[in-house]
Amino acid sequence: MPAPETPKLTVDIIIELIDRPGRPILLIERKNPPYGWALPGGFVDVGESLEQAAVREAAEEVSLPVKLITLLGCYSEPTRDPRGHTVCAVYTAEASGEPQAADDAANVQVFLPEDLPSLLAFDHALILADYLNYRQNGERTPLRS
Repeated sequence: MPAPETPKLTVDIIIELIDRPGRPILLIERKNPPYGWALPGGFVDVGESLEQAAVREAAEEVSLPVKLITLLGCYSEPTRDPRGHTVCAVYTAEASGEPQAADDAANVQVFLPEDLPSLLAFDHALILADYLNYRQNGERTPLRS
């Protein structure tokens, strides 16, 4: 029996800088298409847990060790990534220090949650809206059909 064809598995990380006023978050400017500002993240490697992938991707893209705090939600809209169907587990995390862009990131920048850029890649505007609701009100990410 052939293996089923399934979506690719990814992780994204919302990194709060705990050593700065207002606990700003990090976004990367993508080096490769699709361009725009994005959460650090990427594909899960075979043999790797979601949490291991999130920590690795944070280190690779913003050069900071992170402490994962919670799973914000899973995002699986088939059109969320123009390169193909992906399913993404999104974590919140804490870090401190000076981020540096590396790997797939052309740039990394610190943003206050109320002052995010308008050109966001993938479905990251939706993810960040869910995060802001969670951060401000403690409400869980809504289920979507």
